[in-house]
Amino acid sequence: MSRLVIATRQSRLALWQAEHIARRLRELHSGLAVELAPMTTRGDQLLDRRLDEAGGKGLFVKELELAMSAGRADLAVHSMKDVPAELPPGFVLAAITAREDPRDAFVSARYAAPADMPAGASIGTSSLRRAAQLMERHPRLGVRLLRGNVDTRLAKLDRGEYDAIVLAAAGLARLGLAARIRTWLSPEESLPAPGQGALGIECLEARADVRRLISPLGEPATALCVRAERAVSRALGGSCTLPLGAYAEAAGERISLRALIATADGRRVLRASTQGKDPEAVGAAAAQALRSQGADEILRSLQ
Repeated sequence: MSRLVIATRQSRLALWQAEHIARRLRELHSGLAVELAPMTTRGDQLLDRRLDEAGGKGLFVKELELAMSAGRADLAVHSMKDVPAELPPGFVLAAITAREDPRDAFVSARYAAPADMPAGASIGTSSLRRAAQLMERHPRLGVRLLRGNVDTRLAKLDRGEYDAIVLAAAGLARLGLAARIRTWLSPEESLPAPGQGALGIECLEARADVRRLISPLGEPATALCVRAERAVSRALGGSCTLPLGAYAEAAGERISLRALIATADGRRVLRASTQGKDPEAVGAAAAQALRSQGADEILRSLQ
């Protein structure tokens, strides 16, 4: 192939991620022309509702997949935390790249950490997972919906609409905005979303030519960890309606995974830890451990 087209969302972060992959592909394959095809997704347009109410994570990828199916693009670059647990038939994640910092980041001009905020202070997030963990640890705070891209969310904070916000540290770092972070929240304080911090490259399963070009960008240890994290989500229904966190670390061939599921109000949070070599088995074991503690009851309450 002499030319590749990358489908991407139009946000500044999505464009950075797509251009990052384009640059790496050009470096790997001399003479390869790589172009971006920016487009707006349904998830970018619906800013007044939580994703779980609007249709889920698939709202961020459907238009990109349609472009690939129609031959208008060869691949798409995603933040792995935005990729549904199950891909549509005919699509595959051809590579998962080395992970950026997976932690959540606390951003505020007034306070250094959630523990410093007074009762009733407002903290914004679009994530049920972050909201549940914040409400578990800091029930006195007012956790409020915050949608939009990174720049939009920071602008709302700067206008005083929120006292603090929580974002993925990886996105801020990629945009050169790490200086805005007041505190990096440890996985113990805010367990990340499955795949957080990693980029995934999706293409049609039948495109062996594209898969060959992409495969050198994959990072095996990250891929193992992300597969284990996504296996938890898949085993528990794979929906973004779940306040669910999963974070794995690899040491050689061994994977250590932490997972949690919570009620939307954070009053009940179940946690599990598993280890092993097979990422799918490790993720499934974590999901089963959560179920043994009552995860099915929480799942029913969220429907």
